[in-house]
Amino acid sequence: MGPPPSAAPSSEPARPASNPGLVEELGKLLKDSASHLSTSLKGSQKTLEDLNAKTKDATESLTRVQSVTTGRAACPVSANGAPDCTIAAEQLCKGKGFKSGKSLDIETAEKCSMKAYLSGRTGAPGECRTENYVTRAVCQ
Repeated sequence: MGPPPSAAPSSEPARPASNPGLVEELGKLLKDSASHLSTSLKGSQKTLEDLNAKTKDATESLTRVQSVTTGRAACPVSANGAPDCTIAAEQLCKGKGFKSGKSLDIETAEKCSMKAYLSGRTGAPGECRTENYVTRAVCQ
């Protein structure tokens, strides 16, 4: 008699344990490169969006160029008796269509009663008062 029949040999050869070939390695490399490229592009897009926002802010600030405006706005007297020309400068600039302003030139005048003017006197103490006016302001 002959040798006992053994199990039928398998038609597929056994594969070696994970030994990737050149094609598999190139596939992994391309896949990894694509994911890194996607991440880099997202980072670049964020950077461009930030740059665009900063450029927009700079452009808006350029449109708010300062301008010297002339006019005449009375400075109200503050609680301590000094003229408050900041308010007058704001009023002068807002009257010209700006948002804010600072005084550049202030004019001071003495205002007396008509009686003092007609009599030719310079005015007794308390008869005349000093008034201040903003005549030029830097507006934005």
